[in-house]
Amino acid sequence: MQDGTILSSQRYPSPHPDLNVFLVTYWSDGLRVKGFLVEPKEEGEYPGFLYLRGGIKGVGKVRIGRIVQFAAQGFVVFAPCYRGNMGGEGREDFALKDREDGHNGARLLFNHPKVNGEVNVFGFSRGGVMGLWTALEVPGIHKVVCWGGVTDVGLTYEERVDLRRMLKRVVGGGPNKYPERFEARTPLGKIGELRTPVCIIHGAKDQNVSVEHARLLEQKLREFDIPHTSWIYHDLDHYFPPQINRRTVQQLTDWLKQ
Repeated sequence: MQDGTILSSQRYPSPHPDLNVFLVTYWSDGLRVKGFLVEPKEEGEYPGFLYLRGGIKGVGKVRIGRIVQFAAQGFVVFAPCYRGNMGGEGREDFALKDREDGHNGARLLFNHPKVNGEVNVFGFSRGGVMGLWTALEVPGIHKVVCWGGVTDVGLTYEERVDLRRMLKRVVGGGPNKYPERFEARTPLGKIGELRTPVCIIHGAKDQNVSVEHARLLEQKLREFDIPHTSWIYHDLDHYFPPQINRRTVQQLTDWLKQ
């Protein structure tokens, strides 16, 4: 079975009259994984938009209202739930093997009959590392957006005392004991291989994922002269107020289409 193949699809209630929403099962790394697909009802070809969620397990689940925001801007959107969620097979391991679920979500979009061959990647929070790895490891990604994104898993361990127990369980220990396991999940060391323009969006007052993650990514992108743009909102945190969120969604989708 080819990775990224849709195995089954069921119609899901859509909050938008011009969009169809489906809960799909797709093939990823030998597993049946779940994800949400949103596509315009109107015939035609559209750019693809891979939405990589944050959190782990029940925290940070894919929200239909959120992905519909992007589809309404003229994209076919696919949002993996990641392995082990929504009845899918396997178990998440925080951007090691489970990043294949993002990679194969991109392949699903490349093969989608309504996608024009252009696939963009969007990562929010934990999805930041997932998105950067997808852009690094899947050829042909058009652009990548890192919104409030984790870029260094070891830094997340240091900052988020409340997540240390989970990270130790998933990784097998902390970064002092297993630095190589945290490095294997952190894309910053590979940024020189990136061939994709990057848009960084971050709230400077973010307590979930500090703005230092954005700064580290900016530094690496400058070091290797990789095209990028940064929108740092000095008065905002991890979640943007509705009005600013809508404006930012419009700006970033315009940037993707340039």
